[in-house]
Amino acid sequence: MKSSDCLHLGRREFISLIPGAILGSRVSHRSLFSPYSSQTNQNLREELTPGELKRVEKSVLAQDIKNYFREGYSCAESLLKVSLKFLRKPEDLVWAACGFGGGMYQKDLCGFLTSGIMVIGLSAGMLKKERKESKEICIQFVEQYWKWWASQAPLHCSEIRKPTTNPKVCSRLSLLASAKIEELITSIKSTV
Repeated sequence: MKSSDCLHLGRREFISLIPGAILGSRVSHRSLFSPYSSQTNQNLREELTPGELKRVEKSVLAQDIKNYFREGYSCAESLLKVSLKFLRKPEDLVWAACGFGGGMYQKDLCGFLTSGIMVIGLSAGMLKKERKESKEICIQFVEQYWKWWASQAPLHCSEIRKPTTNPKVCSRLSLLASAKIEELITSIKSTV
């Protein structure tokens, strides 16, 4: 290849292209920075598998979320609400998740994903450890939850709640997310 066949960009021109690349990835709902964001072809089932049903039946949070999800609470609010009850925290803190439902009301990151991360942060913050250690624990569990979620469903609400999607898909995800968060909360508590 000849030198004249290559595109030559100065530093300023190269740097000026970065916002466009990020915006382009944002528009296509694929993050340049997340190795898990490209997993969008999951089979979004409406019903729980027998194994999932067993996990859900054992989960206090999964049984409780049925009282809130689609009963005036968004996906994010319902998961945070049952988690606050489980952690014996003031339930009016549910307002922290108010703007996160429906993918931040922009069909962006799923509310079950974002509120689950809130709960992990709250749980890690309750540990009687130095801030740095609690933060490391939080990061470790957020990574576990993120990977788990990416194996279950797309990250973005727009890819989950398409016009043809049956509402049972989100109901199933509510049960799975709450059972997983209960498992993670319990694991975080045991790091004491």
